[in-house]
Amino acid sequence: MTAQKYLLEHGIRPTIQRLAVMNYIMSHQTHPTVNEIYTDLLPSIPTLSKTTVHNTARLFAQQKMVLQVDIDERNARFDGTLDTHAHFMCTSCGHIIDIPLPDMQNLIPQTLDVDIDEAHVNLKGICKSCNLSKKYDS
Repeated sequence: MTAQKYLLEHGIRPTIQRLAVMNYIMSHQTHPTVNEIYTDLLPSIPTLSKTTVHNTARLFAQQKMVLQVDIDERNARFDGTLDTHAHFMCTSCGHIIDIPLPDMQNLIPQTLDVDIDEAHVNLKGICKSCNLSKKYDS
């Protein structure tokens, strides 16, 4: 689905800036921060402001078009993958990895009789690359 169609389906006017931010989030599986999005888009959109990127990314998260990932204490990150998954952040290099999860509704006892709208599972540790480099440095 194109970014323009996606925005229109959610009742959001597809401005050049909004299209650029949505395309960026959809095409970068790196869970980018506002600063990363801004820095990468600025050369192609010189009139872009960091505030516009911030407000646009937050709007998309509020409309549930992207996920706002709060695994990094310093920066909100944005994820275009909406299926159920957890996030693992390496505390050494900062890389964030998606981890598939089962349907959260199946993990809750039926006796609670609740419907889950959102679930956030964040894990932190050392990634395989950092573990390997640590072993070679020793």
